[in-house]
Amino acid sequence: MKVHDITGFLENLAPLHYQESYDNAGLLTGQFDMDITGAMISLDATEAVIDEAIKRKCNLVISHHPIIFKGLRKINGKNYIERAIIKAIKNDIALYAIHTNLDNVYDNGVSTEICDRLGLKNTRVLVPKLDADQEGKVGLGSIGDFDFVMNDTECLAFIKDRMEVKVIRHTALLESRIKTVAVCGGSGASLLPAAIAQGADMYISADFKYHEFFDANNEIIIADIGHFESEQFTIKLLHKILSKKFSNFALFCTSVNTNPVNYF
Repeated sequence: MKVHDITGFLENLAPLHYQESYDNAGLLTGQFDMDITGAMISLDATEAVIDEAIKRKCNLVISHHPIIFKGLRKINGKNYIERAIIKAIKNDIALYAIHTNLDNVYDNGVSTEICDRLGLKNTRVLVPKLDADQEGKVGLGSIGDFDFVMNDTECLAFIKDRMEVKVIRHTALLESRIKTVAVCGGSGASLLPAAIAQGADMYISADFKYHEFFDANNEIIIADIGHFESEQFTIKLLHKILSKKFSNFALFCTSVNTNPVNYF
């Protein structure tokens, strides 16, 4: 098994040209013709994850977030990014990121996984990419409907349970009945206008800034569940996808919680 066998399969699922212009998905360290002994799947390619990969004899780490995101002018180990890169290169570990290209696909995509966990029906892409190869199947976020109607507090409790979150930051409750819900894994504040325009009663995402909560304008409830929390099940999603294709290959989900945010 070569690196390109895995990356080729993943890029057929989520082509690199689907990624956003600011992103850096793809093979970050290593060579495409490397023989793979095993793969570790994670949300972030931190030092701890690379240590776990070494222990498990995996020489490929597949992460959602690219450890190299902004330009690097020096690599001397002064921060967690540089230390992770140095460790990966020293130990001949390939680092591969499948980020906003996976966010932008509907089938087996990040937001669709959230919809599935919440049991939403009649799901569709929230903000389609109009120039995409597959019309209606590519774009950011998803929107769908519950089979049943809940009030807003019941819905927040349901989300906490299904998404396994400790805290939800939210806008004022509107004493509304929640039926249609929009979702976006990760930082999704920019998709709020689309969620409102499509009649969503609640929008589940992460990383809303203080002033951005005002943009709900009493038209929708924003439920900010946290960046890590909204994407944590991407690890299991990738494991499921890869296991179906490469059933006899050593694939592991990391046991490292890479969430840098703690709650007191």
